[in-house]
Amino acid sequence: MTPVSPLLVAQITDTHLFAEFDRTWKGLSTAHTLQKVIERLQEIQPPPDLLLLTGDLSQDETPESYEILASLISPLNIPAYWIPGNHDNLSVMQQILDRPPIFPEKSWNLGNWQFLLLSSVEAGCDGGRLSPESFDWLDSQLQQTGDRAVIIALHHHPLPIGSKIMDGMMLHNADEFLAIVDRHPQIKIVLCGHIHQEFHQQRGSVSYLGTPSTCIQLLPKSHPIVLDTIGPGFRLLELAIDGTWNTRVERVAAALPADPQSPFYLK
Repeated sequence: MTPVSPLLVAQITDTHLFAEFDRTWKGLSTAHTLQKVIERLQEIQPPPDLLLLTGDLSQDETPESYEILASLISPLNIPAYWIPGNHDNLSVMQQILDRPPIFPEKSWNLGNWQFLLLSSVEAGCDGGRLSPESFDWLDSQLQQTGDRAVIIALHHHPLPIGSKIMDGMMLHNADEFLAIVDRHPQIKIVLCGHIHQEFHQQRGSVSYLGTPSTCIQLLPKSHPIVLDTIGPGFRLLELAIDGTWNTRVERVAAALPADPQSPFYLK
């Protein structure tokens, strides 16, 4: 019997789009760098089975920025699922990012994997916090997964990355989240965005993965935070039916920020 092919999942994050396609942020056109990422994804064969968008999709919170996002990812013609980040406007996202191939669901299963998406946005804060309702929902979902492997995605990082400023903006009630994850052995992967850099840390049997932004990159473990000179990126995950998996980060070529290695300011 021929083995079932692994699921191929693409994660893109922190696109920071504006209402104007050509507008720049920190010296880069965020729409143009996202376009390069999408072009690379279109080259991958076989194509990804689904796309995860893990927050900070807009920089200016405008309907037009989300329309640009939808127009750029639609040619991939694969299901796309999203969560908000601290730069997003949830009500606007809900109005626009709800048309196929973009879907609003936060829980589904595919290929013997359960996908769970959490909003870690706390109003008025750059850091994150999961609500009591989110914890209850997560616990309930995990009790229903049976023998399926689980992948969880949220915007804010739940483990410190060694950057004082960024770790001040991580998931603020991470201990509560980690306590739930620790007691559910079917969880294999926790994905995040927010940190604009690649990150991989093991905690027990769970891999915590941070993914580069599709625009600017931050130099790991820098204080103060400075821009990195590495290109925009995205993550690919191969999820096998038996719960094993592989992952890699891919980068695309892009013009560097006007002043790389300069101090980075959040707004």
